[in-house]
Amino acid sequence: MYGSLGLLSTPCVVGSLAPFNSKDSAKDSSHSRYLTTQHTIGFMAGSCKLLGKFISPLKVRSNGRADHSSIISAVLTDDNSTMTIEDDNEKIGLFSIDPGLEPFKDHFRYRLKRYEDQKKLIEKYEGSLEEFAQGYLKFGFYREEDGIVYREWAPAAQEAQVVGDFNGWNGSNHCMEKNEFGVWSIKIPDSGGNPAIPHNSLVKFRYKHGDGIWVDRIPAWIKYATVDPTKFGAPYDGVYWDPPPLERYQFKFPRPPKPKAPRIYEVHVGMSSSEPRINSYREFADDILPRIQANNYNTIQLMAVMEHSYYGSFGYHVTNFFAVSSRSGTPEDLKYLIDKAHSLGLQVLMDVVHSHASNNVTDGLNGFDVGQNSQESYFHTGDHGYHKLWDSRLFNYANWEVLRFLLSNLRWWMDEYKFDGFRFDGVTSMLYHHHGINMTFTGNYNDYFSEETDVDAIVFLMLANCLVHNVLPDATVVAEDVSGMPGLGRPVSEGGVGFDYRLAMGIPDKWIDYVKNKSDQEWSMQEISWSLTNRRYSEKCIAYAESHDQAIVGDKTIAFLLMDKEMYTGMSSLVDASPTVERGVALHKMIHFLTMALGGEGYLNFMGNEFGHPDWIDFPREGNGWSYDKCRRQWDLVDSDHLRYKFMNAFNRAMNALDEKYSFIASTKQIVSSTSEDDKVIVFERGNLVFVFNFHPENTYDGYKVGCDLPGKYRVALDSDALEFGGHGRVGHDVDHFTSPEGIPGVPETNFNNRPNSFKVLSPARTCVVYHRVEEDLEKNDQSDMASVSESAATDVMARDERVKESAPDDNFAADPSEAKDLEVEETGEGTMND
Repeated sequence: MYGSLGLLSTPCVVGSLAPFNSKDSAKDSSHSRYLTTQHTIGFMAGSCKLLGKFISPLKVRSNGRADHSSIISAVLTDDNSTMTIEDDNEKIGLFSIDPGLEPFKDHFRYRLKRYEDQKKLIEKYEGSLEEFAQGYLKFGFYREEDGIVYREWAPAAQEAQVVGDFNGWNGSNHCMEKNEFGVWSIKIPDSGGNPAIPHNSLVKFRYKHGDGIWVDRIPAWIKYATVDPTKFGAPYDGVYWDPPPLERYQFKFPRPPKPKAPRIYEVHVGMSSSEPRINSYREFADDILPRIQANNYNTIQLMAVMEHSYYGSFGYHVTNFFAVSSRSGTPEDLKYLIDKAHSLGLQVLMDVVHSHASNNVTDGLNGFDVGQNSQESYFHTGDHGYHKLWDSRLFNYANWEVLRFLLSNLRWWMDEYKFDGFRFDGVTSMLYHHHGINMTFTGNYNDYFSEETDVDAIVFLMLANCLVHNVLPDATVVAEDVSGMPGLGRPVSEGGVGFDYRLAMGIPDKWIDYVKNKSDQEWSMQEISWSLTNRRYSEKCIAYAESHDQAIVGDKTIAFLLMDKEMYTGMSSLVDASPTVERGVALHKMIHFLTMALGGEGYLNFMGNEFGHPDWIDFPREGNGWSYDKCRRQWDLVDSDHLRYKFMNAFNRAMNALDEKYSFIASTKQIVSSTSEDDKVIVFERGNLVFVFNFHPENTYDGYKVGCDLPGKYRVALDSDALEFGGHGRVGHDVDHFTSPEGIPGVPETNFNNRPNSFKVLSPARTCVVYHRVEEDLEKNDQSDMASVSESAATDVMARDERVKESAPDDNFAADPSEAKDLEVEETGEGTMND
């Protein structure tokens, strides 16, 4: 989410607490006797609230009443649930990976126990976590054999009706009944063999709150919501969506297999047209998906899918969590898009927003909050429930019905729309009561595990990741977190939060700082390398040089920062490039490729940045006269043969093809052997490829010596200076580079840059060149050698992929060869690393 880091809400320590103040943990382990814990009280479905309570004994017993219901589970407590602090929970495998976490063992035991107890309660009274997450089969509108059932959780409502086109918006004959758990329900019998509520007709939930006022709200579980486009600022309406069989989209293609490493193309469907208008799901599927596949991405990440009434929020102020954004089409249209992506071999991730909800009371979930307490609301009350900088509401993750709602939301998008995973937005805001505002995460573990830690939210995220991977084992789940909380990217079974990847959010900040504020001579190869490799051992990251955040109005993309106004006047390839454009195109290729090759275990690019899109993004808003002028992508620029945009795009396609062939991003063999400040050269190995990046603005090095692991003959695999990428073609692609042994075998300090072999290359200024072992390819590719992965060669990469296997040993990597033996290299926030 744009502005989600550094623009987070004010500190607030209310609600769930970590079991102790971790600042004291190393001093006195006896503090566990005064564990701050959560004691459940016996409210039934939806009215559960976990309250902090100090206890002196070493166990907590949860008691409460139980009531079994086939419709809704109500019980939050278990008479047999006990938590013994003395129990040494051997399941916390994180400690074997990072012994530095052991001083916080009480925190991990506590939150793991909270997770296990919550999961057991769900299993006891709902059957299983997976069944609990099918709330959409019980809430909202759904069909039964002879009628339509509608259920809504609104415990503070005094009376309730369902209204809509079907009853002339008069609910007197469709009054709903409330059960003891605050759930209103009604069954509307069929009329003449047909549903009483026609498909695609408008509906709303009408209820009377405590002061006697009746209000109309969009049902919380609505599957589709629309607005009258002819009325400016008109409120949204819920839509009963149940198309007849002939109009219901049927998926034709299976999900593609999970890639070894995701190469993610981040997209916003609405702004994907070349024209200044809202694009549709079907147009995107037919026109843009083939472009993504042609550039060798294997995953797309869809932004702004969940309905949001304010378009300028970029999709991050969600009003209707189960509804697709109606601006781009219907639910069936979105299914067409996802099925088309699967047919092209692309996995589809959804940018899901469970960190907060729109403050809009007319169109959104916030409309159900009429001042009731947190036990009766989706949100916390007071300051704890309001994000002052986002102007949005914050969920009460300890509430039973909130858990049902959000977990069911995840399963709904997987089951109904066949999404292959999620990118969770705003995770930093969820992890801490202070939401990250004014916080600099220095790497001190006390920053992560203290009374500021929101254990309720962490337990929800653990349940969410468990659910997603149980329903879809091949799912990919990514966390947008800037803090670098240890364990966020480790399995729940180890005591982690369970994400597959974390976005490496410090990388784009570093690149923008360099491009904006440093001359070429001030660029530090060591600092760049450090920033890219600064991540926690065994926790995977998605690296990116720029995302949608860097493209929004008020900021600039890397290409825009490098070339500015000359992107409009100097991009013709029919004339010699100006020094600014020459530098800009060269560095654009190098920055993106170095980020991909060294920055993580996955890679992400935002739509258009691959070819250096010249314009920022600006959605219709009051500040620009509600204009769509910048709500577009200028695909004609990259399609024009006489413009230099095509060179950046071709190189983007080729670097993705290189990973498709060699799977170097997924390799754990990552060794930086040289970061020369004088030469401005970075040399490293990823997998069995050797990468040489020369950032010097002027110096070309002939016979430049580079270290490598394996002996043999090397040739060029990818060259940013190739003519097809807008370069000068100075590096010979048919040249054989033979290695020479270095030093004493097995004695790294006698080797060249701690590498046992070396070879010499030509390294032109501002270029990056990748080398592969020819013998390896001859053996693995049926004696077929691919000297260069370029635009002309990329088309046959996928056909050969079945014969190409990862050959890199499962070595541990480090940011510097001197640290190659250190397995305790930890990422601790963005920009620091502790041993």
